[in-house]
Parts: sequence; C-alpha cells; structure tokens
Amino acid sequence: MNISVIGTGSFGTSLAMVLLDNGHNVLMYGRNKEVVSEINNDHTNSRFLKNINLNAGIRATSDLNEAANHAELIVLAVPVKAIRSVSKELNQLLKELDKKVLVVHVAKGLELGTHMRVSDVIQEEMSDETMVDVCVLSGPSHAEEVALKAPTTVSTACRNPKSLQTVQDVFMNKYFRVYRNEDMTGVEIGGALKNIIALAIGVLHGLNFGDNAKAAIITRGLQEIARLGTKMGANPLTFLGLAGMGDLIVTATSMHSRNYRCGIMLAEGKTIDEAQAEMGMVVEGVNTTKAAYELSKEYGVEMPITDVLYKYLFNDISEEEAFYALMMREKTGETDKLEDLMEEQYKDWTRE
Repeated sequence: MNISVIGTGSFGTSLAMVLLDNGHNVLMYGRNKEVVSEINNDHTNSRFLKNINLNAGIRATSDLNEAANHAELIVLAVPVKAIRSVSKELNQLLKELDKKVLVVHVAKGLELGTHMRVSDVIQEEMSDETMVDVCVLSGPSHAEEVALKAPTTVSTACRNPKSLQTVQDVFMNKYFRVYRNEDMTGVEIGGALKNIIALAIGVLHGLNFGDNAKAAIITRGLQEIARLGTKMGANPLTFLGLAGMGDLIVTATSMHSRNYRCGIMLAEGKTIDEAQAEMGMVVEGVNTTKAAYELSKEYGVEMPITDVLYKYLFNDISEEEAFYALMMREKTGETDKLEDLMEEQYKDWTRE
C-alpha cells in the first residue's frame, strides 16, 4: 500500500521502518524541515531516535498535500493536542483530491477541554467523504525497541472488522505482532491513562521510594484505569491485555518512557515545562491527568492516584502531602466497588 505517516517523532519513524519492512511505499510528513532533510539525506532522525540508521527507502516531506495525495492509508503519529488541527487540515486536502483513506492513529491521551478520545476527535473533523474508517494501534511498544526490531506485540481496535483485518495485515511481521480487538474505548482509555500512573511512578522513583511502593501504585493504578474505562463503556477484559496491563508495565518501569522520566525530573525539582524541554518531546501524561481528573468527577468514579497527582501537578501540594493522601485513605477491601462495576459491564458486553 501507499502509506503516509504524519509525524516524524520517535514512534512515527519506527512505524515507518516496520511498514517499509513489510513492503509498503512509505512517505513521512513533518513540519520541521531540518528533520525532513535529515531523514531524506542522512537516513537518520537523530533528534528522536539516536544511533538508529533508517532504511533509505523511507522518504519524508514537509508538504502535507503531498502526503495526502500519496496515501491509501494514513498513520497519525502526532501528539494529542495536534490531532484536531491535523485531522481538519487533512480532511480539506482529501476533499480537494476527491479521495478516501483509512486512518490509523497511535496517540495516547485525551483531548483537553472536551475529554474526547482521539478517535472521536478524528471522526468529528474528518467526514465520510474522506475517511473509510479510523482505527487505533496501541500497546507496550517503546519506539527505540521497535526501531531495533526487538520483538513487540500490540493491539489494534476498530469498529469495522474489515478495516481491523486490513490494519493487522499491514503492520504485522515477524518482530511486530498485532492482535485485533473490537473494543476501541478500552484500547484508547488504557493507552491514555497508563501515562498518568507512569508519571506517578516516576515521581516515586525520584523520591527514592522502593519497589514495594511502585508495585502498589501500578496495581492500584490498573484498577483506576479499569474503573473509569468500564464506566465509559469499555470491556473490562481489555485492561488485562496489551493495551491495559501490558502498556502500563512497560511505561511505568522503563527509562525509555518519557512519562516515567518526567516524573523523576519533577521529583528532582524541575518544573513541567523544564522537564518537557529537556526531553524535547511531549509528555502526554500531564494533560491526560487533568482530563482524567475532570472525567472522574463527571462519571462519579473514584480515582485516588489521579486525584493526588492532579493536585501535585496543578495545585502545588508537596510530595509529603501527596504521599500522606494516598497512604492514609479510609480502610477498604482490595476489590471493593471494582468487582460489582466490572461484573455489571461484562454482562453488558456479553449480552451484546
């Protein structure tokens, strides 16, 4: 297929390498002309993937119209905050070109203000005239490892089984395995909310808390993700899979994770802006914490880790206050409230 990858960041670049290995004609689009030139001339992307040589078959452009004209399938690999504007621009270009494409997004977050999932934002900005379907690709997949062809397994979700099969066929190879999942809500919520927990774990690491505390936050964090996700209509079993537990583990335990590293920097005294500037990349967990905090109030879901992290990030409470708020909560059972919620939602799913 002719595939355009919109975004020249680390994950977009690594996916371009996967797609080229699979025999597709790949064109990348990026706004930064220096990065585009480096990809075309040096076959590297040193800003986002250090010490990685790109296949010479990967081409890049800074002309979005060229990328739209090239594509049968578009991979949206831009930060959540750019999804709406890029989708709107693509929609107009595709209308002028009188063509439709399949869209696959890999963004992990929620839109600030609207609290919308990424696929809903795309669907709001792109019409039936320009888009066949929108799918999500998500799971435990550090770009650095994908670029090195390290074994990686992810999920893809879409409401249309035919499009879902197409995405699996397009991306899957011997080192990049793709599982199908019909639960778009669960896959997107799992991918978004795990960044909150990874950010919290990074703060704990920076404060020299031990593995016991980290394990507790990861475990309780997964329950928070499941509580909100099931309230929003997700299949609870999704959170035990790649887009839930899998992505949470890899993001909350690795220095490859920008959310984990950002948490460490915050604990060391850096501001959010300073931490993001040092990494040179967007830390999705910051905005997602705010969106998820507001969503939890909207849905009436208890999310103590998200609540405390929100206050730490935006209300300027100290690490000591945050720790006390988590550890001195009321006595409760480990699965109180979660079992009833998940059982109720699972019945709804199996009934469908």
